[in-house]
Amino acid sequence: MSEEGTGYDAARIEVLEGREAVRKRPGMWVGSTGERGLHQLVFDVVGRAVNQVLARGGGSVAVTLTPDGGVRVTDDGTGGPFEAVGNTLGPDLEALLTGFPAGPEPSGRHIAEVGHLGGGLFVANALSSRLTAEVPSEGGRRIHEYARGVEVTPSATTGSATGSGTTVAFWPDSEIFQTTRCSFAVLAERFRQVAFLNRGLGISLTDERPTGGEARAVSFRFPEGVRDFVAALHAETGAAVHPDVIGFEREDPRMAGAMEVALLWCGSREERMRSFANSRATHQGGTHVEGFRDGVAAAVTAYARAHGLPAAEPDPGADRICRSLTAVVSVKLDRPEYLGATRGLLGNTDVRGCVEEGVREHLGDWFEENPERAAEFVGRIVRGVQQD
Repeated sequence: MSEEGTGYDAARIEVLEGREAVRKRPGMWVGSTGERGLHQLVFDVVGRAVNQVLARGGGSVAVTLTPDGGVRVTDDGTGGPFEAVGNTLGPDLEALLTGFPAGPEPSGRHIAEVGHLGGGLFVANALSSRLTAEVPSEGGRRIHEYARGVEVTPSATTGSATGSGTTVAFWPDSEIFQTTRCSFAVLAERFRQVAFLNRGLGISLTDERPTGGEARAVSFRFPEGVRDFVAALHAETGAAVHPDVIGFEREDPRMAGAMEVALLWCGSREERMRSFANSRATHQGGTHVEGFRDGVAAAVTAYARAHGLPAAEPDPGADRICRSLTAVVSVKLDRPEYLGATRGLLGNTDVRGCVEEGVREHLGDWFEENPERAAEFVGRIVRGVQQD
């Protein structure tokens, strides 16, 4: 078909770069211009703050929904100069706010993926009607201000400052988003998950927007990590707090990463499973979930056979054995591989065998160290299988 026939030629191609590209096609960078995209914008900014904190081994991130519709994110992380001076370990804050990184985006087991698309500060800046960044500088606070991604005033240093953290405040652009009012509940639930999955991290969320009542505030920090996560999932069923949350952590160079697993037999016939890779929820599961189920099934079957517990068949199957579990499986990998466009299914092939081995060995040891509770749990599972 000729260009004349289609009425379309090279002269009609519009090439957009930088902030113009982001503002022209915001859905490509935050997923939508609705509430989901608005929350992604928040997660992009909070993600940078979280990883600044994790880089120093722990600390706090404070998120505030301000009365004028803005979002303020403050961290006590590693900080650093606004512009890079000399040799640096990565892009400085100015570079992150004013352009896409030249190289690949940071990744690896030490990076928490708070959002799902990874647009970063540049996308947040371009899609905000106003953004300010404050960093410590020569004993004061150096402030930079942008409007829709363009710096509007020369930077200024004011007041005094201690510590090394950064504050980024931004006002989502009403010309882009259908709504600029964030959901407190949606943000709080995601921050709670991230705190569960990263021990040493504290995240708070405060809502100062006028609602006719007092400001809402929540704060999350979980010293037991995913063990606390499983206990919380169990509590959501209305059951009493259960003492037998079983958990372990293990690094495994074969999968270039680490695993953190916790589980609880709750006596119901409904599995409550949550899985994550680098703090990203894997709603479709993946090799880490398959390995977990394989490991639980192997440990339970081996214990039942060794202790003469009857089984309905030689191999009841992982799905039937895990049916009464509440569990969290979290892996942190140097090179996570996802299947599908939504990145909700982990595909690293080495992960399955490593997680299976870790779960089988740790759960087997726990059975031997706690024979009375092990007999109760395994016996309950076997009876459930026999009743099918």
